[in-house]
Amino acid sequence: MESIHRFAYRLQPVSVAGKCLTTVTISPFWTPPGTRSHQTRKHVFIPVTSCPKPVPGAGSLPSRNLSSSLTARAGWFLGLGEKKQASPEIVKAGDPVLHEPAREVSPEEIGSNKIQKIIDDMIEAMRKSPGVGLAAPQIGIPLKIIVLEDTKEYISYQPKEEIKAQDRRPFDLLVIVNPKLKKKGNKTALFFEGCLSVDGFRAMVERYLEVEVTGWDRNGHPIKVDASGWQARILQHECDHLAGTLYVDKMVPRTFRTVENLDLPLPVGCPKLGVR
Repeated sequence: MESIHRFAYRLQPVSVAGKCLTTVTISPFWTPPGTRSHQTRKHVFIPVTSCPKPVPGAGSLPSRNLSSSLTARAGWFLGLGEKKQASPEIVKAGDPVLHEPAREVSPEEIGSNKIQKIIDDMIEAMRKSPGVGLAAPQIGIPLKIIVLEDTKEYISYQPKEEIKAQDRRPFDLLVIVNPKLKKKGNKTALFFEGCLSVDGFRAMVERYLEVEVTGWDRNGHPIKVDASGWQARILQHECDHLAGTLYVDKMVPRTFRTVENLDLPLPVGCPKLGVR
């Protein structure tokens, strides 16, 4: 969660960052909230929520400064072995797999080569995009699996005031099979999100500040994640994908915009960014 507006999106690792810089001047999953000059954009769940094409768990970004492109693209992937294989493509909005509920993975399936390969493909795709989160339906697989990761490098591309506003902190790679999410409290925040499956756009989405997610790790062991801030947003963005919901289905009306127009003023009457 396309890591992932820069208030919510996806980013990429150092090796990928170099490549992104050669193709764009750029900012996850939803990049955490904030306002900034044209150079410092908000991410992206970018997801966020979508670098080269720059996305964040969530989307991708057009050419811009490093902060904005990476943030926007901040969404997520790596190679799978000695043989060079084509990376899985990100499915775009409109494909039925993104708009229908995914099915659960049975306990017997989790350790299978098939599921392990799907997980590896998801991690590769997320990091290559790059992004901070990805759901299996985004690579065309209607299964309840999500991956997410936010690094110090990704976060370093964002302005400090945005990082603080979004309560964004790095966390290691998480793989969650059959995730079940529940809110912890009623406090919410409004930030821009992006998505790798709705590349090049952002919109404001209201999310809970604290959530709990339970499920299974890739080895079939129980896992529980208590998350707050940006990580909580990424988890909500990616779990929405498993229900056939995109961030645009939950966006605040009249806030949808291209990443190029991310820093333009909000329409009169729209709620302000930040914690409510």
